[in-house]
Amino acid sequence: MSGAGPARVVVVGNGIAGLTAADTLRATGFDGELTIVGDEPHPAYSRPALSKALLLDGTDTTSHELPPAGHGATELLGVRATGLNLDRRLVTLDDGTALPYDRVVLATGSRSRRLSALSGELTLRGLDDALRLRGRLAAGPSVVVVGGGPLGMEIASGCLAAGCRVTLVSRGRPLAGQLGPYLADVFTAAARERGLILVESGAVRIEGSGENARAVLADGTALEAELLVSAVGDVPNTEWLADTGLVPEGGVIPVDARGLVRPDVAAVGDLTAFPTPHGLRRLPLWSSAIEQAKAAARALVHGEDAPALRLQPYFWTEQFGLRLKAVGFLPLVGEPVYVDGGPGGEPALMRWTHADGSGAAVALDYRIPIPRLRRTARADS
Repeated sequence: MSGAGPARVVVVGNGIAGLTAADTLRATGFDGELTIVGDEPHPAYSRPALSKALLLDGTDTTSHELPPAGHGATELLGVRATGLNLDRRLVTLDDGTALPYDRVVLATGSRSRRLSALSGELTLRGLDDALRLRGRLAAGPSVVVVGGGPLGMEIASGCLAAGCRVTLVSRGRPLAGQLGPYLADVFTAAARERGLILVESGAVRIEGSGENARAVLADGTALEAELLVSAVGDVPNTEWLADTGLVPEGGVIPVDARGLVRPDVAAVGDLTAFPTPHGLRRLPLWSSAIEQAKAAARALVHGEDAPALRLQPYFWTEQFGLRLKAVGFLPLVGEPVYVDGGPGGEPALMRWTHADGSGAAVALDYRIPIPRLRRTARADS
């Protein structure tokens, strides 16, 4: 599309949202100067694999890898964006570089929320986090996981597969807030059957010094373990945009139905909230980041002629011998209608109907084998 549309596009963020935006720009016909900025030194990778296959299989170091990018962009990796000048259309980086743009994609994602500044509180967000955790699991330490959401439960499942004694601390029933009570009960039962120790507590704090960290429950009980991992949510990486006026209180950028903040600025992925039939929602899902990025990239090139985002959320998890795939908005209230199969044992297909008449479908496979981590091949070797 030489001679028409933007000549220079900068994509800030090299996760799946940034990668998809770059690929879609090219597929849409943008043939101008394309630059991708990523604060990690690694090429784009599959983040869901970090708490699933990569954590479980001690001999496989490739499960997170994505096919080589075909967008032909200039990739600036290992550098961080520090500012955005909307009037001058410049992205500034921590090495002093200023990148001019005609259009910009904000895709800096989020980072783990932490409960302390202790180095002994491990989190799992990036590839380096996963490799470090997998290396520590090779010795079979006792583990405390703080956080009963999907990530915390997947981490706990992986630690059990490594032969560790694992205690998970959850504020209320694990997964209830994300999946709803019915499915939460299914996963909780499977977790207990496989040996997970579940502790429900109110506020949890982490105390200690340096590498020594322990979880302290609301009643003052201290849980000691050789390894402590927290998975208590995430924080959008929007501080670098503080002076732009794009980020309201709460740190999440609201976008329109095409993923645009203004005609020359798109925001996609975990740092955004976008219109849905249930109102303005933040959906920090892998599939959501991909679909947002596709819609926004098309809108940057074609404006209002580009189709609006019509997202049908997709979520999946593997843990404690169960594999779940869900289509539709979560959590789910009440009991399902079984379209195929039934409770326990065999694969099942379930359907829920929300109060507004919309639906959600869940496929659940039981007794998926969990590979044991082979301690003879250390992940950090």
